[in-house]
Amino acid sequence: MASRWTDSFGLALLGHEVPVHAMEWARAAERAGFGSVWIVEDYYHPGAFALAGAVAAATGRIAVGLGVVNPYTRHPALLAMEVAALAGIAPERIVLGLGTSNRNWIEGEMRIPFKTPLKTLRECVEIVRRLLASERLGFHGECFDLENVELTWAPAARGVPILLGVKGPKALRLAGEIADGVHGAVLTSPNHVRRIRATAREVRGSCRDEFRVVAYVPVAVGGDGHTTPFADALRRGAPAVDLVTDAMVDTLAVAGTPDDCRAALRRLADAGLDALIAVVPRAADLVGQLALIGDTLVPFWADIRCR
Repeated sequence: MASRWTDSFGLALLGHEVPVHAMEWARAAERAGFGSVWIVEDYYHPGAFALAGAVAAATGRIAVGLGVVNPYTRHPALLAMEVAALAGIAPERIVLGLGTSNRNWIEGEMRIPFKTPLKTLRECVEIVRRLLASERLGFHGECFDLENVELTWAPAARGVPILLGVKGPKALRLAGEIADGVHGAVLTSPNHVRRIRATAREVRGSCRDEFRVVAYVPVAVGGDGHTTPFADALRRGAPAVDLVTDAMVDTLAVAGTPDDCRAALRRLADAGLDALIAVVPRAADLVGQLALIGDTLVPFWADIRCR
C-alpha cells in the first residue's frame, strides 16, 4: 500500500555515492516511518530514473519522488515513458517533480537551447499528463510538436501527481494553474512556503487539499542534551561555512536537539508545508540520523499535520 507522502517526512537522496547506498538508505527510511524518498538530479551526478527504479523495487510502501527533472534533457514523451515504467514497478507510489533546471547547465554547458522556460514547462506538463492517461496524442505547441504518439502501456501511471520545482512569482502562478503542487528547493523558508500558498490561493481559490507544497529542508538532529547544530555539520565538509549564522539555521533548517527541531517543524507546518524532505548533511551518519528522526520527529510531524 502506498504511503501518505503528502503529509509525512521524506528523505532526499543526492550525491555521487547514492548508487552504492540508495536501496539501503531507502529501506532505512521506510523502517523509520518516512513517507517518501526523493531522488535529486543535479548535473552531472547519477541519473534520477535508474535510482528511482532501484528504490521502488527495494521498498514496498514508501513513495518515490523525482525531484526534479526537466523537459530539455528529456523530451516529454520520454519522461512519460520513464514515469509509466516506474509506476508499473511501484503502482500509486510515484511522484513526478518537473522544473526547468538552469540556463548554465542546459545551454551554457550542454548547448541545448534554453528558450521560453515557462512555456516549455506548461507544454511538458500537458503532454506528460495526456500520455499517462493513455491518449493517442497529436500536439502542436510552440516548444514541442508531436504527431500520433501513444504509450503502449501506461494504466498504472494514470493520475501520477506532478509537482513543479519553481520559485518566481510567474512560475508559482503557473504551478497553481496546471500542477498538483510545488516542490520547494533546498533552503525553503516558512515565509516562502506562505508565498507559495498565497499564490496558489490567488489562482485556485481556497481549496488547499488539492494543492501540495513539499520542500527540501536541511535536517540534523541530536539526542537530548546534544545540540549537533547544522552549522557544525556543514563545517566538516562545506565551503563558505563561516557565512552560516544561527539565525539562518533557525530560518532555513531543522537542526539541534529534538525540542529545537520540533520548534522548527512547527514553524514550517504553521506556514503550510505539507511534506518536509530531509536533506541530511553528508558529514552525518545517515542511517543513524534516519533512526533518530524516525523516533523523535516523524510522529511529531504526523501529529501536527493531522490537526
